[in-house]
Amino acid sequence: MKTKGIRTNKINIVTLGCSKNLVDSEMLYTQLRGNGMTVTHESKRDDANIVVINTCGFIDNAKEESVNTILRYVDAKEAGMVDKVYVTGCLSHRYRDELEIEIPTVDAWFGTNELPRLLKTLRADYKHELIGERLLTTPAHYAYLKIAEGCDRPCSFCAIPLMRGVHVSRPMDELLTEARSLARRGTKELILIAQDLTYYGIDLYKRRNLAELIDQLADIEGIDWIRLQYAYPSGFPLDVLDVMRERANVCKYLDMPLQTGSTELL
Repeated sequence: MKTKGIRTNKINIVTLGCSKNLVDSEMLYTQLRGNGMTVTHESKRDDANIVVINTCGFIDNAKEESVNTILRYVDAKEAGMVDKVYVTGCLSHRYRDELEIEIPTVDAWFGTNELPRLLKTLRADYKHELIGERLLTTPAHYAYLKIAEGCDRPCSFCAIPLMRGVHVSRPMDELLTEARSLARRGTKELILIAQDLTYYGIDLYKRRNLAELIDQLADIEGIDWIRLQYAYPSGFPLDVLDVMRERANVCKYLDMPLQTGSTELL
């Protein structure tokens, strides 16, 4: 007589939203793989029995996409195609209480700062030795480097502080370790991201330290391009321009977010 085999867990991570969310998913992916678990990222094969959805909750279209994605996997769970559905990210962080009521068949909800709890729920341990190591979901030649989390700007039109918290810089040595690891594995281009790059270092070093970070990243062998995203014009550290001029592998432009002055659009 044949006996029913035990199903081996396979986790599919689904990422919605911005590049910062993608980095969070890559960190989760790295931790799970470090625990010896079978993990995919946005697999189209529908062969995973556990799904983790990393949501966006910034604008209406993103919220709608996140909710629709959650409902799709909840339907798959009810059809017996998926065993567990977990939701994390900005939408979950901001609207958890309402979502728990509206979509009760989701197995658990997690905020943006609850990676250890999410790992524990997935029966994995948070491995501190993996800090600075990251498995990429992007093509190997480029990687996002998230240098800080959160934002201290109390803009009335923006909900980011509600979802991501206050600004917290990552230690420079940790960032350099991660960048060197990426370079050893073939990364040629680093794209620096944060809610606001220009705040980097204020909390850790009591001064804006972005220029020094870029200068040290530019020394890493194998890194041919460094791009800067999300640099606010107010309080911009002008010494960054000196580094951009002096360093051949630092791209000579800045991405700056601009807010419309139109009341109707806002």
